[in-house]
Amino acid sequence: ERLAERAAAGGLVDVAYAMTDTPVGRMLVATTPRGLVRVGLPRKTYDDVLEELSREVSPRVLESPARLDPVRRELEEYFEGRRRDFDLPLDWRLSHGFRGEALKALLAVPYGHTVTYTELAERAGSPRAYRAAGSACGSNPIPIVVPCHRVVRTGGALGEYGGGPEMKRFLLGLEGAISKE
Repeated sequence: ERLAERAAAGGLVDVAYAMTDTPVGRMLVATTPRGLVRVGLPRKTYDDVLEELSREVSPRVLESPARLDPVRRELEEYFEGRRRDFDLPLDWRLSHGFRGEALKALLAVPYGHTVTYTELAERAGSPRAYRAAGSACGSNPIPIVVPCHRVVRTGGALGEYGGGPEMKRFLLGLEGAISKE
C-alpha cells in the first residue's frame, strides 16, 4: 500500500484498481482521476480486464485498494439494499459513439424498474437501434453502477447479461424489479 501511495503521489498511477467481495462474487473495480472506469464481473478473467485497462487507458495500472474505498463502500451499500443510486464520478473513455449514448441513457432508468432494448434505443436517440442498444449493454465497462441489468427483452424475458442470467436475476430481485425466486 505504501508503494501505491508513493506512486500516486509521484503521478505515476493513471489507473488504480482493487478487488471487492460481493454477494455475487469477487469483482475488480478500477478508477482514474476522472472517475470509475471499469467494473470487472466475476465471470471475466481479471487479467483480461487489467490488460484492457493497460491497452485502452494507460499502462500505468497499479493495485491501490485505498483509492477504491469510495467505490467499494457504495457497492457494499447497494448490495445491502441501503443505496439506490451511485454518487461516483464516471470515466466514460471505454464507451464510444452510440454505445456510450445508450449507456449514459441507462443512468435515467430508476432502481427497481426495467426498460426494453427498444426503449433504451429510443432514450439514446435511435429508436430502431435496439440491437445496438443490446450490444452496448453487452460491452458495458461499468456494470451495476451503469445498470445494464435493468434492460430486458420485449415481452419481459430477462435477456443476456455479462455476469450470467443468475446474476441478472439476483440484481433485479435485489431491486424489487422481479420477485426473488
